[in-house]
Amino acid sequence: MLKKVVTVFHSYGIDLTGQRKNAHLILQLDMHPVFINGLIFELEYQLQVIIQEEKLRNASTPREIIDLLLEIPQDN
Repeated sequence: MLKKVVTVFHSYGIDLTGQRKNAHLILQLDMHPVFINGLIFELEYQLQVIIQEEKLRNASTPREIIDLLLEIPQDN
């Protein structure tokens, strides 16, 4: 699972090492909301999960998004 997550973030130019994983998607990584929606869609598609909108609204960094993904029960 984490390998897929890292691959998706990397395809959007986001390196998850060091402090970049804690960088604000809009303010520090200069991502447009359209690309953030694409990132979320791609993560959900690759992992075959759905992230609840209510929880997603509070996630503003890659680490927070990954934490949400880890909370979702996996069927493996």
